[in-house]
Amino acid sequence: MTKPTVAVLRPDDNRITEAVEYLRSLGVSPVADPMLTIRPTGATPVAADYCIFTSRTGVQIAIEQGWYPSSATVCAVGQQTASALRDYGVPVDFVPSMFTSRGLVEELAAEVDGSTVEIARSAHGSDVLIQGLEAAGGDIDETQLYRLDRPTSAGRSVSLATDGQLDGILFTSPRTVAHFCEIAAEQDGVSALKQGVAETCIGAIGPPTARAIRDHGITVDVIPDTVEFYQLADHTVKEIDTRN
Repeated sequence: MTKPTVAVLRPDDNRITEAVEYLRSLGVSPVADPMLTIRPTGATPVAADYCIFTSRTGVQIAIEQGWYPSSATVCAVGQQTASALRDYGVPVDFVPSMFTSRGLVEELAAEVDGSTVEIARSAHGSDVLIQGLEAAGGDIDETQLYRLDRPTSAGRSVSLATDGQLDGILFTSPRTVAHFCEIAAEQDGVSALKQGVAETCIGAIGPPTARAIRDHGITVDVIPDTVEFYQLADHTVKEIDTRN
């Protein structure tokens, strides 16, 4: 039996290597096509009553820049972000039950009135956190720790997808979706891509990523319950197996 071919689009660091190894363990033929390269800005989070991190990458960069929470209440969006903080010896005070920015706003809004809030994240975050916490009375500062640029080598998976040669694609962030579809527009166009992926199993790591995919007119088939890559891979490969 031919192994299913699944494209993985994680950043061009150890995450793409780990993803490829895991997909192989699932009996999949992976196509590694990193859609993100991380560019630190050199900025450091400022002191505040609350400090919010939204990604493992942001935690790593902040720590490498010399940040430590002091007396701040440390908040993490998602268990992976929380685990990264704890791995560096930083206590985590708050993780929303919904692993999204909107979930954090809903659960933290009652506490931040009159407090300073530092949001430490990428340069591509949505306005949900800022607008929601400002509306709740927080004094908000945002530190953009890094940019997510498109690698010059990206695009192999787009060509394969347009030609209908992929059984699955794993999208792990809205920015990944944006770069993927930018390349499609530069090649045969997004309409050709949509035709090519009509039978492809599309996996999205969470609701924001799923929305970004749907905004380009592409159907999402798998959204795991948590924002963990391994669960995304497991669910997508199982869905491919049921189709075959």
